[in-house]
Amino acid sequence: MSKQLWARLVGGWVAGVVLLSACAAPAAPAGQEAAAPSGGATAACAPDAPALFVDRTEPLQIAVVRNLPSDDHTKQFLEGTRVMGESLGFVVDTFIADNDDARFQELVAQAIEKGYDGLVISHGKKDYSYDMLKPAVDKGIQVVTFDTVIDKEGQTLPEITTTFQDDFKLAELSLSEIAALKTDGSPARVIKLWWGPGVPPLDRRETIYQKFLEEGKLETLETVGPTNFQDVQGDMAAKVGALLAKYPEGSVDAIWGSWDEMAKGAYKALKDAGRTDIALISIDISNQDMNLMREEGSVWYSTAAVDPALIGMVDMRLLAKKFAGEEVPANYDLEARLIKASQLKPDTNMLTLKDVVEGWGKSDAFLEPWMEQLAGCIP
Repeated sequence: MSKQLWARLVGGWVAGVVLLSACAAPAAPAGQEAAAPSGGATAACAPDAPALFVDRTEPLQIAVVRNLPSDDHTKQFLEGTRVMGESLGFVVDTFIADNDDARFQELVAQAIEKGYDGLVISHGKKDYSYDMLKPAVDKGIQVVTFDTVIDKEGQTLPEITTTFQDDFKLAELSLSEIAALKTDGSPARVIKLWWGPGVPPLDRRETIYQKFLEEGKLETLETVGPTNFQDVQGDMAAKVGALLAKYPEGSVDAIWGSWDEMAKGAYKALKDAGRTDIALISIDISNQDMNLMREEGSVWYSTAAVDPALIGMVDMRLLAKKFAGEEVPANYDLEARLIKASQLKPDTNMLTLKDVVEGWGKSDAFLEPWMEQLAGCIP
């Protein structure tokens, strides 16, 4: 990642993340809109940039639509798209749908109708994503998706590039931590925090969970997921708290949080119940997660994750390459890392995690020299 892009990312986090509410109509987004560049770079400033990016009178307009709540992961993902997009001279508008599938489809339809040049779509579900995105393809809009399955009775949209975290590796890393809790060959007894099917990243993680079950490494005591997506942490704290009363000390080895928002609720339940006999292992990472992992007596021992800001940046690089007519893969998985509580320093946060976890947040995937030239041109 270039120094210019890193400085922009740090500056964006220090200043705070600007989110355009999903409650606003995309045709006239409410709230503060990301500052719009005045146009393209000059040929002298970015001599290797594709013609589409040079001496534009109007910047390319990008809509990023995310079908998850406004949690830390979402904020960091959106900030990554904004920082990378603006470094390329794009205007980036962001929208969140709070896991409301009807609202999500409405937002995407409105973005297509408004005529955005490009879309980054996050967490669309298999049962509607093909029909939702086909109009964008028909209209010539460039599309990159994250954690979205596009498949309608075997039909796909090859014009769209899909990206995912390496969910299989995320699950393997986190579940291996749980299996290792047992040294006598018996399966680890697990309360599983998960919901589905129909949520692509969780479905992918579930395939590895089932593999661990078949291998005799795990025993599922309970499976519980959220129903209140406006307050996932509170919802899960109440549900896990109720479950804990059923299981005396020593009868549960671990809680597996297949999504860290659920794990945060479980952590509160464990803490409120004074249960230090159950390990908490999760997927995904945020500043809040790390604060909880560092607390005295914390049982949140580790989590597997991909830098959410990096996901957003890679997605925007792919979109830029599609605009430029350059070759891109049909799909791309971002590499997962394991983060242990024992690695965290007192001041470790999302910006400095790279100092304690080798390879964290680093990827030059699809970052072309002309993109770095453009980043140096934008004030």
